[in-house]
Amino acid sequence: MRQLPSPTLAFAIALSVSTGAVAASSPATSLTLYRSDDAALFSAGDGGGVQAGYAVAREPRELQLKNGVQDISLGGLPQYLDPEALALTLEGKSAQVLSQRLLIGQGQNAALGSLVGQPVAVLGSNGQPIASGTLLRAGDGLLVQGSDGQTSLIREYAAVRAQGSFQTGSLLQLRVDAQRAGATKATLSYTTAGLGWRAAYVGTLQPGDRCQMQFESRASIANRSGRDWTDTQLTLIAGEPNFAKPSAPRPMGAPVAYAMRAKADAGQLPEQDTLADYRSYTLPGAVDLPDGSVSQVPLYATRTVECERTSLFENGGGWVPPQPMINRDFTPGGNTAVTSTLQLRAFDSLPAGYLRVLTADRNGTPQFIGEGRINDTPKGSDAHITLGTAFDLRGERERTDFKVDKAGRTLDEAFRITLTNAGDSARVVTVREHPSRWRQWTLVSSSSKPSQQTPDTLEFRVTVPAGGKATLDYAVRYQWSDDDHPQG
Repeated sequence: MRQLPSPTLAFAIALSVSTGAVAASSPATSLTLYRSDDAALFSAGDGGGVQAGYAVAREPRELQLKNGVQDISLGGLPQYLDPEALALTLEGKSAQVLSQRLLIGQGQNAALGSLVGQPVAVLGSNGQPIASGTLLRAGDGLLVQGSDGQTSLIREYAAVRAQGSFQTGSLLQLRVDAQRAGATKATLSYTTAGLGWRAAYVGTLQPGDRCQMQFESRASIANRSGRDWTDTQLTLIAGEPNFAKPSAPRPMGAPVAYAMRAKADAGQLPEQDTLADYRSYTLPGAVDLPDGSVSQVPLYATRTVECERTSLFENGGGWVPPQPMINRDFTPGGNTAVTSTLQLRAFDSLPAGYLRVLTADRNGTPQFIGEGRINDTPKGSDAHITLGTAFDLRGERERTDFKVDKAGRTLDEAFRITLTNAGDSARVVTVREHPSRWRQWTLVSSSSKPSQQTPDTLEFRVTVPAGGKATLDYAVRYQWSDDDHPQG
């Protein structure tokens, strides 16, 4: 009989009941999820687990122990565990854990490993039993001990039938010393990847001259851990804890399913609190997180917020050189794009996530006009995102004057900004310039009064007529000392 390749292996479950040393887990399992920006968690993939994200799980367990030293197995664990952060705490002092070993679940071997210690029947390709008895080992063949005490090593088989249930996750093997026999309550705690969350915001711009939008806040919760989570108490952590291990989750298939079941009033919102330097959001009721799903729950109540939209033409940045830059060609330029930006003030602490912005077309249908990232934003602070590039607006920047007086330690430079508008309505464009040749400069002249001026920024608001153009002229003077520029 030839050995069948492992992908053809089938499992037949005759009766879904819990057997062996471990009773069913209680519904009071709790999960604490940390924010993750890893796209693999939230996209439709190949159906496998994803080693991204970070979560802390606490599972109540009830162990049926015998008196003395014994080996027990706890199965159904996620694939991506940290073995050094895994612990079983036994209630009282009647038993203690002597040692533990984690067998990391991977595909079919994980399912077989969860049947270790249970009665199984091994079937051949013709469907007839090859061996039956207690499964001692799964991996490089099956080790099965029959009722007559004889042990068989089986390498060629087609299916395994079990009276008990099997899991597809990792397996924890423990050696426990119990002072007495009976049921013992325990808590299994561990950290795992494959779980994460991030904020998801939707802003719908409202009609009218003022910038207002309906703002929806949700928490997107991804489960690619290799197991389902049922009736789970969930806490979400906002912020950026440090992960020191190289194998730790990256902070950043099965179709994505939206399948959150909350056993609380749908109008209830998460309870917000502080946790050291971070924010926590505790969901009001137990939830289900099916494997291979992205679930969403409300984070804040939907509300109307004030906003500000800007058409921005910007050149340069806030970098200051170590000495005055007197080379004529130093100042960057060449940008022609006018970008559309949006700003809003956080009505409460906004965890990092992505804001999708919609606006109604002439038929009243909401249409997508851009998406941007909102970083962790404390209450009262401003959040800025770039929506995209304006189709009808363009800008050009040209130098109109350049003079260097090395003896007087001054440099004069002037620019003309030409803005064009191909649209059918007048537009206001914010021109943002960064005088960056040196930190000491003054505005000598400008055709329009600046709307804002800081040590590294000049801003002007220029009205561009429909189907026309507008120009802005300005000049700056830089000054320096011998110590600033020894050669000039």
